[in-house]
Amino acid sequence: MSPGEALVWVGLPYAALAIFAVGHVWRYRRDQLGWTSRSTQLLERPMLAWGSNLFHWGALAAIAGHFLGILVPKTVTGAIGIDEHAYHVLSAVAGSIAGIVCAAGLVILAYRRASVARVRVTTSAADLAVYVLLFLLIGLGLWETVVVNAFGNAYDYRETVGPWFRSIFYFHPKGELMTDAPVVYQVHAAAAFLIIALWPFSRLVHAWSIPFQYLGRPYILYRRRYPQPRAAK
Repeated sequence: MSPGEALVWVGLPYAALAIFAVGHVWRYRRDQLGWTSRSTQLLERPMLAWGSNLFHWGALAAIAGHFLGILVPKTVTGAIGIDEHAYHVLSAVAGSIAGIVCAAGLVILAYRRASVARVRVTTSAADLAVYVLLFLLIGLGLWETVVVNAFGNAYDYRETVGPWFRSIFYFHPKGELMTDAPVVYQVHAAAAFLIIALWPFSRLVHAWSIPFQYLGRPYILYRRRYPQPRAAK
C-alpha cells in the first residue's frame, strides 16, 4: 500500500471520525440555537412533505442495508441461514428500492431548494456540499446495486469493503483491502467519510435531535401565548 493509499484508507477515516466527534461538541457548545435542520416548512410545504418523507424513509432503509452488508460478517449471516445467493437477491432488490426512493426524495428536495426563491436564499455553502455528497453517495450506491450486482458481474464487497470498515473500529486498519476494490466502491467509501466529517457543521445534526423525553410521557404540556392573570387572594 502506497503512502497515498494509506492516507485515503487509513488517514481519512480516522480524521473524519475525529472531526465528527470534536465537531459535534464544538457545535453544541457554540451554536445550540442552530442545532436544528433550519426548517423551511413555512416557506414551502407540499414539495417538502413529499421530498422529506421519501428521502428519510429511503435513507433509513439504505442505512439498515449497509448495517447488514458492511457491519455484519458473512459468517454471521451464513450461520443464521442466509446463504450467499439469498443475500445477493435481498441486497439487489431491497437496495434498489431503498436507493430509488431515497434518490427521488433528494431530487425533489434539491429542485425545491433551487426553484423556490425564498428557500434558495436560505441555502448555505455547507448545504450545497451536503447535497453534492448525497447525490454522489446515492448515485454510486445505485450503480453498485443495480449495474454491478443485479445486472453485472457481482462484486463481493463483503470480502473487502466490509472487513476494511470494521477494521477501522478495531484500531487495526486494513487499508490494503480497499486498494484492489473497484473504483466505484472506492469513491463511495471515501465520499461517505467526507460527509461524516462535514456532518457536525451542517443541517445533518438535526438527526440527533429526536425528543426522547416524550417517549415515556403520555401527555405534552402546552404553554399559553398570554399569561393568565393571577386570581385575587
